[in-house]
Amino acid sequence: MKLGVIAEPEFENRISITPDVIDALIKLGFEVSMERGAGTRASFSDKDFEQVGAKVNGRDQIFQESQVLVSIHAPDTTSFSKINAKHILVGTFQPLNRPKETLALAETKAKLFSMDTIPRITRAQSMDVLSSQATVSGYKAVLLAASHYGRFFPMLTTAAGTITPARVLILGAGVAGLQAIATARRLGAVVDVFDTRPEVKEQCMSLGAKFVEVEGAVAATKTGGYAVDQSEDYKTRQKEAIAKFVEKADIVISTALIPGKKAPVLITKDMVDSMRLGSVIVDLASASGGNCEVSKNNETILYNGITIIGNSNLPSTQPIDASRMYAKNVFNFFFFFFNKEKQFVINREDEIIENCLIAEDGSIRHKATLALLS
Repeated sequence: MKLGVIAEPEFENRISITPDVIDALIKLGFEVSMERGAGTRASFSDKDFEQVGAKVNGRDQIFQESQVLVSIHAPDTTSFSKINAKHILVGTFQPLNRPKETLALAETKAKLFSMDTIPRITRAQSMDVLSSQATVSGYKAVLLAASHYGRFFPMLTTAAGTITPARVLILGAGVAGLQAIATARRLGAVVDVFDTRPEVKEQCMSLGAKFVEVEGAVAATKTGGYAVDQSEDYKTRQKEAIAKFVEKADIVISTALIPGKKAPVLITKDMVDSMRLGSVIVDLASASGGNCEVSKNNETILYNGITIIGNSNLPSTQPIDASRMYAKNVFNFFFFFFNKEKQFVINREDEIIENCLIAEDGSIRHKATLALLS
């Protein structure tokens, strides 16, 4: 079975398959071809891939010869004419955020597997690209904030006096939030954390953070651990609680997302106005509307002396390790398809397939995406 890896758009530095998984893919039964130059921005040369058994070809040849096409982002629309019913496309196509674009891709009649919709269940953990890439986002968000913040993070006792530690507020204690806690604590900051899910309190405290509780949240047990929309009464009390901590914070990192919906606004303009000059906000939800009312996607702005960084694609800024993690997720995903006879089988009754097989034969089959389109 021939597997082709296509290059990502110019804004993306990662690559979906790295040299360290090529041998394992070949042992599964794949013939692997890389688009020429696809790994350059992630610091992987064509020679690196050839040395481990992959072929390097032009883009047109990849589309023509491959049965399975792997990427991070969806192929550009100019490539749609090269895709047909023989193809299986694997990537993170964001059908809940980009339903119309997903529908257009589905019309090529290829089978679309979107790895960002893999359910968060135990046996799918090794395939969870959202978690692996969120790890990168949480880590890099703190480093980015530190580089824009005009003071030290840790407490320092010097001949010139004692420097107090930075106060960091993290909104959302998912994978990105937990990694942000760990990174901020390593740098010596005092960390406060807010999340609607009380079950993450112990995890936050084990990393050395203080957990901010607002009682009465709707449980997230039916959403695979993702946050859910809350009542208006809860939102009011939530806003009041967050405002008190934002005012005291030097750094705010927001990570809150609700799948298929606009990101909840947790940091209002009034809250930003209450912050000290020189403070920094990193909004990881900016591509979905933003947790901060003032943030702009893919922009770093200075608002009344506060630096606000809107960036939902921080994994692209750490492309080597982010690509390796993504590639390992992809390999584990493919491993799931092969039976004992090394045959590639799509079991549509399996929960993982049910969630991530977005489209086939020209039609959307993913229920949540269909609901958004209708």
